[in-house]
Amino acid sequence: MKNSPNRLVGVIFGAVYLLVGILGFTVTSGVDFIATEGGLLLGLFEVNPLHNVAHLLIGAALLIGGLAGVRAAKAVNGVVGAAYLLLGVVGFFIADTGANILALNTADHILHLGSALILLGVSIGADKARLTASPAV
Repeated sequence: MKNSPNRLVGVIFGAVYLLVGILGFTVTSGVDFIATEGGLLLGLFEVNPLHNVAHLLIGAALLIGGLAGVRAAKAVNGVVGAAYLLLGVVGFFIADTGANILALNTADHILHLGSALILLGVSIGADKARLTASPAV
């Protein structure tokens, strides 16, 4: 795993997002599951229970992909990175509307865009030689 950037990033990001999902529940007691406003995680990131569940699912996918192998890690990093890029951009437009079912705020948008850049960057740019190398006969 130490030789694959995709696996390493997948495992690290997976563990972090799992931790964020768990910690999010400490600030969302009394918040509706799909509330447009939520509790502040670390005093900065707005979350509701649905947002926490999303972090748990994304964290699990990244961690499983990273542990499964280079091809799986590369695929999961790319898919999650693309989803976060979309969410980061769309989030700015839905923040103050009823469509904001994840209780997103500006800090969330910036974090999602940063995660997207790292996940997409490593997915697109790393481990190319590992996947195109011919197997030894």
